[in-house]
Amino acid sequence: MLDDFRPHDLPTPSGATIRARVGGSGPPVLLLHGWPQTSAMWHRVAPGLARTRTVVLADLPGYGDSTTAPDAEVASFGKRAMAADLVAAMAALGHESFAVVGHDRGARCAYRMTLDHPDVVTAVAVLDVLPTAEVFARVDAAFALGAWHWFFLAQPEIPERLIGADPDVFFTGFLRPAEAFAAEALECYRAAWRRPEVVHAMCQDYRAGASIDVADDEDDRGATIDCPALLLWGRSGPLGRGPDPLAVWRSRAPQVSGRRLDCGHHLAEEAPGETLGELTRFLS
Repeated sequence: MLDDFRPHDLPTPSGATIRARVGGSGPPVLLLHGWPQTSAMWHRVAPGLARTRTVVLADLPGYGDSTTAPDAEVASFGKRAMAADLVAAMAALGHESFAVVGHDRGARCAYRMTLDHPDVVTAVAVLDVLPTAEVFARVDAAFALGAWHWFFLAQPEIPERLIGADPDVFFTGFLRPAEAFAAEALECYRAAWRRPEVVHAMCQDYRAGASIDVADDEDDRGATIDCPALLLWGRSGPLGRGPDPLAVWRSRAPQVSGRRLDCGHHLAEEAPGETLGELTRFLS
């Protein structure tokens, strides 16, 4: 899988090491994965993008084969800190400016990167998310029941202990429909989440999301994303059941464009052809 993408381990000033795989040639684009996955989630999209671009597939700090600084606290998993690590990793590859595409947690990192580093990010695409503060402001019973892991993972200590009893059962339950996921990709995800340090990093990510990330979003109300922005979401995913997501995003990215795809939450694996087509048109 992704055999044409060369692996790199990139140390950052924070003490993290980012595992990235690089393929293709042309203008650079950074692809960031969601939870509970790794950069392998892009295996159906990245080769197509690499025909015309230099594609960097990075594991988020603490996820997959990326690490964080020893004894990293919750603050290291705030999207501001994660974005800074990824910007440093891209600079180590020689990319001082680049486009970024993120899905799920990776999308939260991508839009934070765009706000914090506007001179670095040339274009941003976010897949199937609303801004973190907007999500928490809209929590209702339906969201709490459907996305209960947001609140479970943010609890202290207990999630790691319970998930550790059978991580395959816990995480696989969130990857639906099962037939959308290639066996080789699932093996990559399992290899990561079977390591206690990765489970801990995932929990720290959600703890930061419920605290630091919300505060950063609220502090930045009024700041806008001024580079080209794209939003894609799934008809049967979480954004397909709520308010018009483009209208929500326009308060943060006035020029955002995008559309709904006929799939669920995992666009790059459920609808790779459509996702590739939309990203190719946007990035060109």
